[in-house]
Amino acid sequence: MADLPVHTIVFEILTRVPAKDVGRSKSVYKQWYALLSTQDFVRIHCSRSLVSSNQRLLLIDDLTCSVHPIIFQSNDYGPSSIVTFPFHHQNNDVSILSHLNGLLCVCLNHTYELLLWNPTTTAFKHLSTPDSHGFYINNLDDVGLYVDADDDYKVLHIKRRSGVLGVYVYSKEVDSWRNIPFITRQEYLSPHFNWSAGTFCGGTLYFTVCECWIGGTNVVICFDVNSEQFKEIRFPPVPSTGMVQGVLVNVKNELHMFASTGMFEMTIDLRTLQGDYWIKVLSCPPIPPISLSLWCDITHYVTNGNWFVMTKLGKLFTIEMDMKPFECFYPVTWFRGFKGAVVVETIVSPSI
Repeated sequence: MADLPVHTIVFEILTRVPAKDVGRSKSVYKQWYALLSTQDFVRIHCSRSLVSSNQRLLLIDDLTCSVHPIIFQSNDYGPSSIVTFPFHHQNNDVSILSHLNGLLCVCLNHTYELLLWNPTTTAFKHLSTPDSHGFYINNLDDVGLYVDADDDYKVLHIKRRSGVLGVYVYSKEVDSWRNIPFITRQEYLSPHFNWSAGTFCGGTLYFTVCECWIGGTNVVICFDVNSEQFKEIRFPPVPSTGMVQGVLVNVKNELHMFASTGMFEMTIDLRTLQGDYWIKVLSCPPIPPISLSLWCDITHYVTNGNWFVMTKLGKLFTIEMDMKPFECFYPVTWFRGFKGAVVVETIVSPSI
């Protein structure tokens, strides 16, 4: 290592330090500032930050926004730190729509504006424009955050307005929106269908589209982020006797779905996508009816082969991935979709 240039040694060391320390290191030397601001440094630092020990739970309530370290050994959280929103808001009216590599795509509910925000560096970027791009309507619009083959972070915004579908892509690299074609079945535009937020996995954004009726239609819409082509694949086989929900999770670049069905009792299967087919991984016993206030959600992290499930009150449950059934959990999208996210601390910037 003594034969390596100082530039290379500094690069290798600093791509392994925590994101907040990288920010402090920028002020040491001008040369370091230039080095740590390059796209190559940000990309490699991000790839080395995507480990379970670097994951944090971000929670937004009516009074505060807080970040909690996750203690996997005890299924608990460490001491929280308060995060101050760097942008104008009203009573914490911030909804988390999508997140990827430390960036969050959020909506300000009082103005409907979309923003990209890195809570670790506090940097943010308004995505709304005077020509009405970048405004999000809850229950009608959908968002997915992704990165393409050119390492450009982008936002896919699907608008359903009065039976008319508009699909738009925001590029961080060029800082603008553009329209792209999307041909799909007309009935999916109806408010009777519930679209999930996009889940990015293996170069594709995935959306579950579930009809809000017992025995309704359920599909998965796929968006190839490089060709910008859409296609539809089948939903996992589910009974037609109850409500249906699919929660998508990217684990180690493999797409999984917790498919829940039922009404008076919930049945939950974990499946993984292989090609265009869903393969069952495990099933849990039927779950009896419960109060909505106790519902839980699948979080987006896994360590040592185990999944973690989190209640709205903050309690963690472990799912051991050795095919043994787990005790219980109740899947909903309330937590994951709006007031919290499991994120990693990175230096990825929301702007150019």
